[in-house]
Amino acid sequence: MNELSRAQIRDLMAQVVQHQGRVLPDDDSADLREIGFRSLDFSELALRVEDATGEELNFDAPGLRRIATVGDVLDFLAELQRQ
Repeated sequence: MNELSRAQIRDLMAQVVQHQGRVLPDDDSADLREIGFRSLDFSELALRVEDATGEELNFDAPGLRRIATVGDVLDFLAELQRQ
């Protein structure tokens, strides 16, 4: 499996946000609600990570509930790649 770095995941996240006409803040502590990053955006990002790595990410809803910031998304997806 080709594991993506946090920076690579951030780049993919920026692409998802840009596709929606928004800009991803440089600050990892940026609140997802404030930047308009929704569950559908997360799903699109997860699919892009899966496409880039060639591996399926396995996660459940309870794990998603603790995600509130850009950094949380990056950490969550980076950790999923290691499982």
